[in-house]
Parts: sequence; C-alpha cells; structure tokens
Amino acid sequence: MTNSLTLLSRGRVGVALAALALAACGRAPKPSTAPSPATDPRNTLKAGLFDAGEFSSNMRVLAKVPSPKGFLGETNSDLAFTGNYVIQGNYNGPVVWDISNPAKPELVVAYECPASQNDVSVYKNLMFMSAEAMNGRVDCKPGGVREAVSKDRVRGVRIFDISNIREPKLVANVQTCRGSHTHTVLEDPKDKENIYIYVSGSSAIRPKGELEACSNIAADDPNSSRLRIEIIKVPLADPAKAAVVNRANIFSGLTAPTNHGPSDADREAMEAAKRRGAFVAFIPSIGVEFELPPQMVKPTIDSIMKARGATTPSAADSAAARPVVDGLVKRMLAMQGMGENTTGKLSETSQCHDITVYPSLGLAGGACEGHGLLLDISNPVNPVRLDAVADSNFAYWHSATFNNDGTAMLFSDEWGGGGGPKCRAGDKPEWGANAIFDIVTDPASGRKSLKFRSYYKIPTYQSSNENCVAHNGSLIPVPGRDIMVQSWYQGGISVFDWSDPAKPFEIASFDRGPVDGTRMEMGGSWSVYWYNGHIVSSEIARGLDVAELVPSQFLTQNEIDAANTVKWSELNAQGQPKISWPPSFPLAKAFTDQLERKGCAAGAVSALRTQIAAAEKATGAARNSALDAAVSAAEGARGCDGKKTDLLKKALQDLRSPAM
Repeated sequence: MTNSLTLLSRGRVGVALAALALAACGRAPKPSTAPSPATDPRNTLKAGLFDAGEFSSNMRVLAKVPSPKGFLGETNSDLAFTGNYVIQGNYNGPVVWDISNPAKPELVVAYECPASQNDVSVYKNLMFMSAEAMNGRVDCKPGGVREAVSKDRVRGVRIFDISNIREPKLVANVQTCRGSHTHTVLEDPKDKENIYIYVSGSSAIRPKGELEACSNIAADDPNSSRLRIEIIKVPLADPAKAAVVNRANIFSGLTAPTNHGPSDADREAMEAAKRRGAFVAFIPSIGVEFELPPQMVKPTIDSIMKARGATTPSAADSAAARPVVDGLVKRMLAMQGMGENTTGKLSETSQCHDITVYPSLGLAGGACEGHGLLLDISNPVNPVRLDAVADSNFAYWHSATFNNDGTAMLFSDEWGGGGGPKCRAGDKPEWGANAIFDIVTDPASGRKSLKFRSYYKIPTYQSSNENCVAHNGSLIPVPGRDIMVQSWYQGGISVFDWSDPAKPFEIASFDRGPVDGTRMEMGGSWSVYWYNGHIVSSEIARGLDVAELVPSQFLTQNEIDAANTVKWSELNAQGQPKISWPPSFPLAKAFTDQLERKGCAAGAVSALRTQIAAAEKATGAARNSALDAAVSAAEGARGCDGKKTDLLKKALQDLRSPAM
C-alpha cells in the first residue's frame, strides 16, 4: 500500500492495473428506529494525522501509540498475537509491542525487513511473514532488488524463530510463484509433527529464471501456475526445511462473475477527473472505467517533454501522451486476457486473497477475488471445494469469518481494493460490505453448501477523502451470540451482532476524521481483533490502538465479563480457534441477561438472579444447593427460549463443587 498501484492491486480492478504496471439464540433486538447514515456523527469528524476528530460509541479507547521511527509513514498491516505480545506487520518490517498493560503498550522491537504486505502470523516459537512486492530481499536488507530476475528476491513466506522475541532470527524463505499477499497457518489436529501454510498470492507469476516451478501458461493447463494456491509444509523439528508440497487447484470450472460497475459516487468522481484532464482507462473485461495513477502516466509525458528539449511538461505533451498511454493499456489488457468482456468464461483472476481455516471443523472459507469458497481441509495438503458462491454486488471477495458453531460464514468485499472511498452517500450499502451466509448440510448427501442471508455495512457515510470498505476482523467471544469486531480502513472500527444472519446490526464503534481533509491519503484501521479482553487495531498511518467494550443497551457487563474469561496463548485470526468458556458466574449471568433480553417473564428472571447471587456468595455444599435451586429456577424460562435455558443450566451445573 505504498502507492496507488499496490493499493489497487488488491481489488479485481487492481489486478488489471497491477498487470498494466507490470440459530439466533439470545440475540439482541435491532433498535426499532435505527439511526440514519446521513445523521451519523462519524460523518463530519475533523481531519488530521494525530489530531483528527474522534467518535466512539459503547467502546473505550485505552491507548493510541504511534509507530516507531523508521516505520511511521510506512504502511501498517496485519496483526498476530503471542502471549502478551502483539506483532504488527509493517511494510518496513514487523513491529512487536508488549501489551501486558493494554493502556500503555511498550515497543519491544522494530525489525527492519522491507516487503509488502508483511502480513504476520505465529505458531509457538515461529513467526511467518508474507512477501509479495518486487523489493523483498532474501536477507531482509533494505534497498530492494534492481534486476528483473534475481535469486536475491523473495516473493513468498519468510519464517523466523522468535524464541527470543526481541531478536527475531530469519531461518527460511519459502519462494512461491505469485508471492504471498497473505497467508494462513493451519494446524492439522491429526499431524503434530508439521504445520501447513496456505499461501494467497495475487501478483504476477514469476519467470522460470527466478523460480523454475512457475509456469505462466493457459489456466486450464494442469501445469499452469495461474489457478492455484500454494501449500507449504513446515517441519516443526526443522523449520528451515519448509517447502511447497502442493499447488492445489480449488478454482476448476469457476466462471467470471458479473460485476456491478460504478456507483453514483464513482460516476461523479470520474466526470470530475475527466474535467481536470486526468488519464482514464476502460477495462472491458469487468466493465470499469478507472483513473490511471500518476506513475503510469508520468514516464510517457516526461519522455515526450525531454524529446523536445524541455524541462517542464506542457498541455501539448499531455495531449501527445494520451494515445501512447491508451495503446499501452490496450496491449497489456490483451496480454492479460482482459481486453474483452469475460463474464461467463473461465475466471482467470480467481486467486484467493484470504483463506480462513477452522481446523476443529475441518473447514475453510476462501475469499477468492471473484468467489466465496467453502473448503474441506480434512486433508490439509489437498483441500477440496465444497461450494462456491458469486454475487454481482461483490467486486472483490477479500476475507472470511465463521461463526463459532460453524453454521454461518461472513465474507467481506474489498470493493476498490482498499484505496478508494467506498462509504460515500452515493455508494450502495450492498457494495463494499459483508455478505452473510448460512452453512447448510444436505440431509441426504451430508454435503455442505452456502445460502445467502444478508449484507452488513457500517451505518455511516464517509467522505471522498477517506478510503473506506469492509476489511479484517474477528469474533468477540460473547457466549450465546455471534459478535464481531471489524476494521473499515478510514471508516474506523465497527462491532456488530450477526447472531441472526438475516438481521445484523451495529452495537459499538470508533472512528477518526480523515488523515487529510483536502485529498485522499491512506489511513485507518487495516485490521482489528479481539484478544484476551481487548480490541487491538493496526492503524495504517498512525500506529496501534487498543480499546475495550463498555456496557450498553446491546451488551451487558456480564456478557463482557464472560467474554473476558476466554484466554488464548496465541491468535491468528485467519486460523479460527473453537471458542469455549471456562465455568464462571459471569457466564451464567450472561445467559440470564440474554433470557431477559429475549423477553422472558420478569419473575423467572428475578428468581434466577436471586439464586445465582446466593450461590456465588456460598461455598462448598451450600453453594451446590444454591446452584441446584438455580437450575430448577431456570426451568421457568424454558417456554421463552429452551436452547438458552439449557445453556444456562449447563453453566450452573459446571460451577458445582465435586462431591466431598
């Protein structure tokens, strides 16, 4: 994300431009009168890098720490967690923070190792980092690689030993054909000797002179590197021997989906760009007109200017450059097979941007540019596609999140590639949003598939100076509910409930004004995840933010306390752990609150609370007796919500002391 081409390359339009350059139990009810996006207080926040206006709802911001020298001003990317540390990707290298005190994160190390996106993940004493850009070196040194083909270049996954997290040690570079835009660590429950990495690469295929295994031939050729995800096997006893063990085609037979084209706001922006003389390209394959970034145009104008012995470009130079640039665009589009409408044809651009694995269920969700995939990963080396969905409202399938019981999945759409303002009043709420699906199982065959339920987009408008679209997030372990925190770039952070997949709604938020009030400058939350009681956000332009939820009409203190009993030793959001809750009184109280929210009889709820309070104060046999009374009292709520009642009864029974 260091320039507009890199930014745009993350969306379907950007793929072309890069080529040119080279069961709802206990759900909280939705408010009867949801606020209008037009009046949301996030719409008009003051601009500024470190002095922007801020707005938060039902969330308390604990810390805002700037990136360290040498890393501030470079793009902050994804996050991974191990122990009390959060590792923040940055285009200049990983930055490690100690969040033992969440209100005062302390810098541990900023390790220089330039590349992009430098997305990070962890497994015990190992750290993994994606490298896709042409500037990554095998030795992590700055300066890049000047040669078009070089063995000094790394495009793939770096592996570090972080046994001493203050001194990461590079132990391997696993080279891949498209580089690694993102990656996913998969721990196979059946294999304790190895871990696996699914590599999502969306850049150009490398020449054979740089990596012999790569082949840029027709996608339907079995030897092609086009429609593949690369799978790395990492021997835990010797991570330096990590290697690609398969290049799996999970895209076979997929056809290019219909694209929705520009929004009203896009058309207005394009007309304004033409009036000021911008260079514009039309990409027939996806029916989109795009303003070309300056770095694609300037070399041509400069060469024409120098040819006439001038040092300053003129209007005539610009006019002369237009047919040259247009011809270059058309030739490169033709080379990429994007010079004509490809709808209905084999999808040449199908590469996964992000794969989220749920190892305990043997499933994965693939957000794969033009499609959302449901995968069987019971054999980690040979994933099998169970279902694929497409949606004309989606421009670029970016990331996936399962609900905790694996009955629903959410996909995000990174329309505009992350570098565009896609939350304007003229942008449809179905575009650049999340799409939520049920995961249904056919009773006859047992095969799983995806069934669309709804969209969710932040209920606010953002300005044309703020890149805004759905991005990375994770579940918050509130028992009995599916609640997620998600980044929206300069749209900020949104916490929303999708327990009912058909009726998602926001319950908390945090947002800043634009980085710059006069033009679009990159910034905002790249990724935000819940980890051991806190919400941690990677702010692209600024640094690291830490926040926590506070009680509201949507969420009680008991629900927050129950969520905070969940403790992880490490977390990669793209490797979803099965959430379980240890026995606790907050857990029982949270279910009681949810029964009250569901509308259960006030008398039954009051009796429950009385018995639970008595049990919490008692010890030994007296506590067990009080818990038994609470279990009996819980039956009074069965007519309101039987499933929630059973969850409450189990939570109470788990609190009983063993028989003496």
